[in-house]
Amino acid sequence: MEKGVTLKELYDQIARCEDCELARHRTRVVPGEGAENAAIVFIGEAPGWHEDQQGRPFVGPAGKFLDQLLASIGLRRKDVYICNVIKCRPPANRDPLPGEIKACQKWLDRQIELINPKMIVTLGRYSMSKFFPAETIGKLHGTARKRGGIIYYAMYHPAAALHQQSLKKTIEEDMLKIPSLLAQAERIADEEKKPEQLSMF
Repeated sequence: MEKGVTLKELYDQIARCEDCELARHRTRVVPGEGAENAAIVFIGEAPGWHEDQQGRPFVGPAGKFLDQLLASIGLRRKDVYICNVIKCRPPANRDPLPGEIKACQKWLDRQIELINPKMIVTLGRYSMSKFFPAETIGKLHGTARKRGGIIYYAMYHPAAALHQQSLKKTIEEDMLKIPSLLAQAERIADEEKKPEQLSMF
């Protein structure tokens, strides 16, 4: 991967990727979209059918809920960056396999490097596992930790609320913590402090 590439150039590279079997089945790659200088990056798990058709992340029912969640804290899609751990839809919307996640890892790492966000919000357990491999989402959701100048914040995937209505309120409450956490993160960054864990509210 060349140094100094732009996000658009990275998308072109992702579109040509054939590093795993998913490349054979995709309609379109789904690299991600949003502000190139976004303060917050939301990372989901894998594209679904709607995303595979349009080449855009979170455009199905879970995406509509994500839009509502963003609106609840005064944000729109264009204000943040949204992507997935893997960039091609797994057959029948199955969970991504370890080899597929590993093959796509370089693309996600480069996206984060190029955007350089203040905060990364993981949506779902596969996204969370990239940064917190030994944790469970039931325990970690709604909490934030700081590493290398970036705040990592774990949430349930928006699709979880579609399958389990009882999680909807939890997801909505976790989303409402984001503005305060981001403000706290910026304040702490300004003071050049490096706490391992922010207050959990």
